Amino acid sequence: MRLRLLLRRLTVSAPHMAVRSALPWPVRWVLLALVAGFCAAIGLWAFEFGKDIAGLDKGTKAQLMQVRADNAALRGQLETVNAERNKAQTVANTADTLLTTEKVAQEQLRGMNKQLATENQHLKDDLGFFEQLIPAVGANSGQVAIRGLQAERLKSGEIKWQVLVVQARKNPLEFSGQLEVSFGGVDNGKAWSGSERGGTQALTVKQYGRVEGFYQPPSQVIVKSVTVRVLEGKTVRAVQTVKL
Repeated sequence: MRLRLLLRRLTVSAPHMAVRSALPWPVRWVLLALVAGFCAAIGLWAFEFGKDIAGLDKGTKAQLMQVRADNAALRGQLETVNAERNKAQTVANTADTLLTTEKVAQEQLRGMNKQLATENQHLKDDLGFFEQLIPAVGANSGQVAIRGLQAERLKSGEIKWQVLVVQARKNPLEFSGQLEVSFGGVDNGKAWSGSERGGTQALTVKQYGRVEGFYQPPSQVIVKSVTVRVLEGKTVRAVQTVKL
C-alpha cells in the first residue's frame, strides 16, 4: 500500500498544490508598467543602435544641417533684399517729393514771369505816354493837348485804344471837359463811322490824365482809324487821329 502511494506521487498524474502570497492589484499594475517601460527602452536603444550601425542617421543629420544652413542663407538674402527695397523706396519717395517741389516752383516761376511780362508791358505803355509830356513849343503851348494816342486791333477783333491828355504848363488849373472817341472804317466796301457807347465820357485833368478803353465793332466792319477829341462844352480843345 505504501509502495503504491509512493509510485502514485512520482507519476505525472500525482496531485500538486502550491501556496503563493497574494499581491494587491495596484502593485501588479506598477510592476507591469515598469516591465513595459524597460522593454520599450531596450527596443528604442536597439533601434538607435541599429541606425548608427547602418549609417542612416548620419545622412539625415547632414541633410538637416544643410537645410538649416540654406535656410539661414535665404534669411540673410531676404533681409538684404528688404533693406535694398526700403532704401529704393526711400529714394523714390525723395524723388517724388523733389519732383513735386520742382513742379510747384515751376508754376510759381511761370506766374511770376507772366506778372513781370504784364508789368513790363504797362511800363512800356507808361513810358510811351510819358514821353509825350515833353512841353511843346507853339501857339497852343500851355493848353490842353493830346500828346499820345495809340490803338491796336486785338485777336478777338476788339480795338484797344489809350490816350494821354496833358496841360503842359506849371501849376495849371484843373480842366473839366469831355472825351470823345470815334472810329472810321468800311462796311462791305462803304464808308462807316462809329463811336464809343454813350458818345462822350467825362474828363478831368490837372497835369496829365491817361484814358483807355476797348471797342467791339460790328463783325462785318473793318476799322481803319481812331479819332479822339477833347471837348469843353461844345468847343473842341484838342483832336488827334491814328491809323490802324
